[in-house]
Amino acid sequence: MRGVSIIGIGTTPFGILEGKSLKEIATIACNEAIKEAGIEKEAVEAFYLGNFISGILLGQETIAPLVANSLGLPKQVPCTKVEGACCSSGIALRQGYLLVAAGLANFVLVAGVEKMTSATTEKNTEGLASAFDQETEGQTGLTFPGFFALIARRHMHQYGTKIEHLALVSVKNHGNSTANPRARFRKKATVEEVMASRMVADPLKLYDCCSISDGAAAAVLCPSDIAHQFSRKPIDILASAHTTGFSTTYEMDDPTILMATVMAAKKAYEMARLFPQDIHVAELHDCFTIAEIVDSEDLGFFEKGKGGFAVEDGLTQVGGKIPINPSGGLISKGHPVGATGLGQVYEIVKQLRGEHENQVRNAGIGLSHNLGATGQVCTVHIFKRRG
Repeated sequence: MRGVSIIGIGTTPFGILEGKSLKEIATIACNEAIKEAGIEKEAVEAFYLGNFISGILLGQETIAPLVANSLGLPKQVPCTKVEGACCSSGIALRQGYLLVAAGLANFVLVAGVEKMTSATTEKNTEGLASAFDQETEGQTGLTFPGFFALIARRHMHQYGTKIEHLALVSVKNHGNSTANPRARFRKKATVEEVMASRMVADPLKLYDCCSISDGAAAAVLCPSDIAHQFSRKPIDILASAHTTGFSTTYEMDDPTILMATVMAAKKAYEMARLFPQDIHVAELHDCFTIAEIVDSEDLGFFEKGKGGFAVEDGLTQVGGKIPINPSGGLISKGHPVGATGLGQVYEIVKQLRGEHENQVRNAGIGLSHNLGATGQVCTVHIFKRRG
């Protein structure tokens, strides 16, 4: 297996991108990544595009070749849409990584895209709910706010986590996003504002939940041994892990543990020959505030039950023990579901290059964690700056 590096990244802002179609925003991000990589489009040998619900929201499937055509990629290039709920573009990155690592291609374009704000809230709810098992929990009317509310209540019961801890995650991430020009929300929030926002699913309030967004992100991958020929600051992929968890809540022994994350983290650390304490900066899948707390524990950053208290103690702030979501995360940057995984990678690459607007000092090793559905699917990637 060859080493794999990122030599180019691209993105749109995450938010309400009025007047731009799904194909257009994907094309913008991909063009930016290809240009930054310094390669010709004719050099691209494969294209993986993460997307979750364009068929439901827009009535448009088969989007990978449509975007490839818009980009002007050679007609012989294999183009594949990758779907894994909110983990779709994390899996797209994994597929591109494997192709380059196996020596089957030298230059692979990976991307993620979602166009959500042009559809109604009801249609988005229907689309997102399609990630539930429709033969079991999908029949009950359970929603994702409801699922993570169950996790929150159980976590509070078992470990003494407070509602204020959830609010502090939102406050931190809203504060982080003020410096990020790619973020949907760029205004600070207070604990009082979070606590006073309307109830969505007890105990989760509006500010505890990520917002639907439009957006796209992309990256160009190549073998590590030639990456320096194309980028002054190539970022090496030390580990790529992809796992499957439980499809229903009733299968879980402990709903405060999402086993897909635990297993993916274990594989990634072993592959990179690193430990949780070696990570300098992380972008975690905070679709809800409780998710960031649970993620931070499942990834080994904190002991189970201590994640909320770590936020309270400032350990996850920029400058803390392990800065988490300096981009603003899904809570404040936004969550265009099919694009989120590579959106996280974009932020980590910027951090490791030392180019981020909310820079973590001396960040040399970064981690991205992308989660799909009720923890059914997860990817964890670990990256390293050269030199």
